Amino acid sequence: MKAKAMEREERVSEEAYAYTPGLKVKRAMTITKTRRLPIPGEVFVKEGDKVNYHDIVARTEIPGDPEIVKVALLLGVEPEDLPRYMIKKVGDKVAKDEVIAAYNALFGLIKKRVPSPIDGIIESISDVTGQVIVRGLPVPVEVDAYIPGEVVEVLPREGAVIETNAAFIQGIFGIGGETHGEIKMAVKSPEEALTHDHIKVGDKGKVLIGGSMVTLEALRKAVEVGVSCIVVGGIKHRDVTTFIGEEIGVAITGHEEVGLTLIVTEGFGEMKMSRRTFDLLKSFEGYLAAVNGATQIRAGVMRPEIIIPHNEFFEQSSMEELSAGMVPGTPVRIIRQPYFGAIGKVVSLPVELQKIQTESDVRVLDVELEDGRVVTVPRANVEIIEE
Repeated sequence: MKAKAMEREERVSEEAYAYTPGLKVKRAMTITKTRRLPIPGEVFVKEGDKVNYHDIVARTEIPGDPEIVKVALLLGVEPEDLPRYMIKKVGDKVAKDEVIAAYNALFGLIKKRVPSPIDGIIESISDVTGQVIVRGLPVPVEVDAYIPGEVVEVLPREGAVIETNAAFIQGIFGIGGETHGEIKMAVKSPEEALTHDHIKVGDKGKVLIGGSMVTLEALRKAVEVGVSCIVVGGIKHRDVTTFIGEEIGVAITGHEEVGLTLIVTEGFGEMKMSRRTFDLLKSFEGYLAAVNGATQIRAGVMRPEIIIPHNEFFEQSSMEELSAGMVPGTPVRIIRQPYFGAIGKVVSLPVELQKIQTESDVRVLDVELEDGRVVTVPRANVEIIEE
């Protein structure tokens, strides 16, 4: 009896330390966002400032691209003589097609002119190569707050860290970058597909919530209407490819310019949105949300996100809660076939290794799916849904 008791204790101990990545679906938590410029610039906020979605936190200018003009060759003069034929000097600002150098001969009967190929600034004039470099005008880059909240840290010449209280939902996959909009439920249930009939003219600027899938026709109509973002359970892979005009990359999405942001919460195909996610979004209908479809599935995982700032009281989850890993009752999502995208709760975590189809011996867990089925899958094939 003592040996069996010790064995049970060992099993409980081992089960308590089954770790897996977490996918957050939280009604309230502290969100911290670092807003940083790509190169040093000017920061406009200070610690303690209150900011809103579109407030500019920092600004900089990225140097324009250089254009090399073979001026001496075009004028038909020697490189060492080039400076005497230049109309513009180093540092001068020029407009596209404005003459920067000229050559006259035979009492004006021969005239040669060299125009600037771009709007820019004369960066250098070489009497060795006979070339002039025209640098394109600086491109202004501004970083906004993205979320409303308080500046909790200033990063000198780089940006700031902003903190807010919000509901936070992570998706599986997304396209399109940061945007904002009012949450609107476009369907009545998480099983219902979002079609072009659900999208109305009044949805311009909205974050539309769908159910099991969004159709290609719905995406195209949403772009026409001016919808800000669509959040849905699933989408057909070929529809994504057709919509963005190319195969989905394996690095980072989020830079696509397709007219809206798309966030998929469950996976590819027709996949019912998790009831927990659907109900949470429904409870915040009418609230303004910040969304970002950027996704990275390799090193440095980045999830598409929906952030809904609000002032509801909450108790922050402790780190000890998360460090416990998976235990019976932990909500999880399966991230590999044949149950890809299925939601359920951990029933048990057997200690013994089990052989899978690849003939490998791995640790598994039993998951009760939303439809009542209990399936056994490798522990590496699930991720925790943080509530």
